[in-house]
Amino acid sequence: MKPAVYKLCMNTEMIIKSNKEREIVCYASRLIYVKNKQISLPLYSKLTKRVMIRTNNISFSYTEYEKTEELESDDRELVIAAREAALNAYAPYSNFKVGAAIRLETGIIVKGANVENAAFPSGICAERSALSNSISNHPEDKPVALAIAAMTEEGLTDDFPAPCGNCRQVIAEEESRTGNKIKIILAGKNKTQIIDGISCLLPLQFKGKNLKINLP
Repeated sequence: MKPAVYKLCMNTEMIIKSNKEREIVCYASRLIYVKNKQISLPLYSKLTKRVMIRTNNISFSYTEYEKTEELESDDRELVIAAREAALNAYAPYSNFKVGAAIRLETGIIVKGANVENAAFPSGICAERSALSNSISNHPEDKPVALAIAAMTEEGLTDDFPAPCGNCRQVIAEEESRTGNKIKIILAGKNKTQIIDGISCLLPLQFKGKNLKINLP
């Protein structure tokens, strides 16, 4: 069966008043933010009368497979490894076990699982666990693919286990470090989504160059 290809879009609207002041209209929250201060929506109509508006579009495509068996052999092997890693997760508080498996350029597969902690911020996600494993033990071997799977007490989850914001940022940093795009495989119980690199999931990334600022 031919996999389905989907395209997602996200719209943002930039309102420019001058070189020093910019506002972003956020449709999701229906709020306008100006210099980190929240302005109520009714001001929108007044602002737009005296500013120039530019609308940009961000979109990405992903491939979806109906069954794990339809995946290419390398991707299927990585999904199985991620599911195996999830069995080793320590998740006594959420009972939500996540496993991640990374394939390196040499073909080596490294795994990671989420490890929870009573002090919640001290825990670590499966994706960061696997990447820490990869960087610590194979620093010169670049990741080329990352598979993620999750399970509860009822077994594998039907939904795709998308990485959290922290993990997306860490994956982005690894792509930046190695210069390699990492294919992301989100494996549900049956269906699987394949995404071509973290920029699809994190289009507006915070990178090292953002730390280089010119202060007045």
